[in-house]
Amino acid sequence: MNVRFFRYVLFFIGLIFYGLGNALAIKVKFLGIHPWEVLNVALFQHFGITIGTWGVLCGLFLVIISLFMDRKYINIGTFLNAIMIGPIMDLFLHLNILPDATPYLAVNLLILFAGIAITGIGGGMYVAAGIGAGPRDGFMLSISDKTGLSVSKSRILVESIVLLIGFFLGGPVFIMTFLYTFFQSPVFQKSLHIFQLFIKAIENKRKSHTASM
Repeated sequence: MNVRFFRYVLFFIGLIFYGLGNALAIKVKFLGIHPWEVLNVALFQHFGITIGTWGVLCGLFLVIISLFMDRKYINIGTFLNAIMIGPIMDLFLHLNILPDATPYLAVNLLILFAGIAITGIGGGMYVAAGIGAGPRDGFMLSISDKTGLSVSKSRILVESIVLLIGFFLGGPVFIMTFLYTFFQSPVFQKSLHIFQLFIKAIENKRKSHTASM
């Protein structure tokens, strides 16, 4: 199997998973969603268009800033991430095939945790593919480089500011907003590890095949 082709397949499947997970979380947004989605929903509520379109606009805005700050984190994968996840999420919401919120807290939590898990898996897939960091990740890495803060502190700083803006615009902030990353990160790390090993295995198999020819 062509390793480069597999990396792109993995990257695009990861984006689809991430968009699907975000769409599931939006279905039960009153429980609290990721800070960036809080902002996107707030902008949608104030100005219309779609949640996904605001995700694209915010992503491209961060790409432009990152280009001026440190363009080493910007490549083709960054742009593809910025312009694709939002429309994928909008598509899943438009198709009306996802479960809606129910009167039962346990069911709503199950929907949200499914969304968190799927975004975690998708994130691990597209990062493992090595096509490029997402616009938000690239921006936070640029902030880290420029300020000397650790990546985790830069993430906390940026997402706290985003959350405050989203909150004051009336976005859906609740308890799960503050726990979202806590639950998503372990899934992301496990997914990233598994798919990195998978890619490495394919590369080693290809090298062995080439050496035996």
